Amino acid sequence: MTTTSLSTTHPIHLIAFTMSSKRQFDYRIGDRVAERPKTHGLFTRSPELRQQLQKYRTQRYGTVVGMSTRVNKNGARFKVLLIQWDGLKTPSEHARMRICPASEIARLTNEVVVPGDM
Repeated sequence: MTTTSLSTTHPIHLIAFTMSSKRQFDYRIGDRVAERPKTHGLFTRSPELRQQLQKYRTQRYGTVVGMSTRVNKNGARFKVLLIQWDGLKTPSEHARMRICPASEIARLTNEVVVPGDM
């Protein structure tokens, strides 16, 4: 019985090397943030329907007022941000992966636009 070991140039390892678990942005209290843009997959040619749905697709902006750590059901820890959204009275918690700096919103929006969505 022969065993073969995969070298670090094997395609499986190359995929693992290119994937990063490093978070994309660091946040501090007082930072201006926005919700990350989402792909909406709105496929309609009707201008009336687009305008009707547009009111539910607004971009929220806010300020980081706190940070904390949560534990999921598997015991893994993850950080959440406490954000005071513009126009709301009370702050709310959000996972860091759903938030981006307000200065990066234009670039990130261009990356997630679905053809026919805009």
